[in-house]
Amino acid sequence: MQLKNTFVHHVHFWLKDKADLQKLIEGLNILAPISHVRDIHIGIPADTHRSVVERSYDASLLILFDNQAGHDAYQIHPIHDEFVAKYAGPLCEKVVVTDAVNV
Repeated sequence: MQLKNTFVHHVHFWLKDKADLQKLIEGLNILAPISHVRDIHIGIPADTHRSVVERSYDASLLILFDNQAGHDAYQIHPIHDEFVAKYAGPLCEKVVVTDAVNV
C-alpha cells in the first residue's frame, strides 16, 4: 500500500557513548504520545549488509504525520523540547534529519 497524505520525518542518531543507547531509546519513547504523531517507529540498524546500507548510526526515529502542519506543531511541542534538552542534545554527537512529502 502506498502512503498518501503523509509527511515523513526520519531521524538518525549517533551516540557519543554507545552505552547510552537504552537511555536514548527511553527518550525517544516519550515522543509517542504527542497528539500530532500518526505513527512512530523507533529502531536500531537491521542486520543487513550491502554496500548501499547505512549502518553506522545507533538509533533511528521515523514519524508519520498527516501533513506539514502536524510536523511543525510537533517541532515546538514541549515534549519534543524535553527530548532534545534531556536526551538528544547531551547524548548524541551527530543527528541527521530527513523530511519527505508525497509526490
